[in-house]
Amino acid sequence: MNKADKKVITVAAGIVLNERHQLLLVRKKNTACFMQVGGKIEPNELPERTILREIEEEIGCTAKVQQYLGRFETKTANEPDHLLVSYVYHVTLDQLPEVHAEIAELKWIDLDDAETSLAPLTKEVVIPWCKKHLTSMA
Repeated sequence: MNKADKKVITVAAGIVLNERHQLLLVRKKNTACFMQVGGKIEPNELPERTILREIEEEIGCTAKVQQYLGRFETKTANEPDHLLVSYVYHVTLDQLPEVHAEIAELKWIDLDDAETSLAPLTKEVVIPWCKKHLTSMA
């Protein structure tokens, strides 16, 4: 199947880091991969609004966008034959996250975690950005 035949899922995804430089990931119910908090962009909704709405729905927090990283294309974690288009933001939370909505589990991982099953966006875009970002902050 070529790229033109694939169905596209467009999402906003949030990168959340804690003071120990760990990355917040969530796993949705009935799935195996951990991924960024975030979700599908509604019609006529700006991606920056989507990420704030999804953070509130999925982990019960209000958030502040720190930086827009860009638009990325990867495989999806759970939908075969789909292309994932992600608008990725670095965000900070105003409180500790909790499981809400369709989220089954959340956890903080170290950036070199080799045990956790990660979504393609997390492996290919988010973790490399985090490592580069944290190195430049040091």
